[in-house]
Amino acid sequence: MLGGRAIRLSKTRRNIVDLLHFARKVPSLPVQRRMQLAAVVEARRACAKRPQWSAIFIKAYAMVCKEMPALRRAYVKFPWPQLYEFPIPTATLILEREYEGEPGLFSLLVRKPADTPLARLAEAIEAARSTPVEKIKDFRRMLMVAGLPRPLRRLIWWIGLNIGRQRGNYYGTFGLSVYSALSVESLHPLSPLTSVVNYGPIDANGEVNVRIIYDHRVLDGATVGRALVRLEEILNGPVVDELRALA
Repeated sequence: MLGGRAIRLSKTRRNIVDLLHFARKVPSLPVQRRMQLAAVVEARRACAKRPQWSAIFIKAYAMVCKEMPALRRAYVKFPWPQLYEFPIPTATLILEREYEGEPGLFSLLVRKPADTPLARLAEAIEAARSTPVEKIKDFRRMLMVAGLPRPLRRLIWWIGLNIGRQRGNYYGTFGLSVYSALSVESLHPLSPLTSVVNYGPIDANGEVNVRIIYDHRVLDGATVGRALVRLEEILNGPVVDELRALA
């Protein structure tokens, strides 16, 4: 008879368990568009210090959210079920970091991404990838909450997600989670946020599958479809211009 061993949940695992506890209550659906981003690829390649694709997509989608108020809304339950609209978009970027001997997922809040230069966004993301975990405020807060007893953790999550102002401050208005650097893509990542941007590997022709996973309580598919069209326009317009200026 084979025996095994029990492994205690790490803080990063507990955080994912709590996230999925709330994410599974969100009726989310994906909408995908095949985008042609050859101009973006070329402009990025010409940069001496190339911004990460995550920085490029965060900025572009934040610009879409700035134009489309529906993308800045969230379904909240306090004091009663309603939609809460945020004045500006805030991104949550999921990063993998090594912590206590194992890989773990951490959430980085990217504030005012629509108005932040790409170079600065790229620097902030690089710092979050290389600075010790304990020195990053967002990561420390996540670990602190994950170390609490489960009833208290779930209460903190519920308050943060269901009080409009607090939700934007602690969880952001949209998320970005990708594995394209590993030549794979997730078809339907789960999240308690209103929308999550996700994309796959970019092929030799500059084509890529880009999808938005959205909360159907807040948005309808047609709105998300228009957002994807506008996202491609912004990537091939203002974002290409900024990349060329960097080059």
